[in-house]
Amino acid sequence: MIAFEQLPKSIKKSLRYINQDVKSIEKLEQLEKTLVLYIKKRKLQLKKEN
Repeated sequence: MIAFEQLPKSIKKSLRYINQDVKSIEKLEQLEKTLVLYIKKRKLQLKKEN
């Protein structure tokens, strides 16, 4: 896994937000679904390019 210091600034901010500001399980689950969706979409794009 990539060290936290090596991650892009936007990812670091997102992770800090999750750790510090998400106060409900519903909000966390919503964020998880959104992130998984976008990761899957990007994987499909990258597979099509290769």
